[in-house]
Amino acid sequence: MIVAGVGCRKGAAAAEIGAAISTALERCGLAAEALTLIATSSAKGAEPGIKGAASALGVPIVLVAQRALENAGTRTVTKSQRVLLRTGVPSLAEAAALAAAGPAARLIAARVAVGPATCALAEAREEPGAA
Repeated sequence: MIVAGVGCRKGAAAAEIGAAISTALERCGLAAEALTLIATSSAKGAEPGIKGAASALGVPIVLVAQRALENAGTRTVTKSQRVLLRTGVPSLAEAAALAAAGPAARLIAARVAVGPATCALAEAREEPGAA
């Protein structure tokens, strides 16, 4: 399962968010069809651009609760003081991707910024000993 974690400025267009997702996928050598879902914070759930990007890509959106973002935030590689002050996590895109992909997920693309949108990719993995 490949999860695109997304962050954006208020009012970002679907095309701008889609461009960030495409850039992240390209950096990993993945086609858009590899994407399973888009994750973002519950605070960004009403953003029409995120909804539009998910619709254009044909994937669902998962809204991640603040506590789950904060738990996943300890595993981010990007550390933005500005984002930390605004969202409570060092990278919203990375934390959302990791939280939605599960506790054993690994980041396969650190946050990329394209205009007003950011995207990071995480891949779900089974936890050791899981059946």
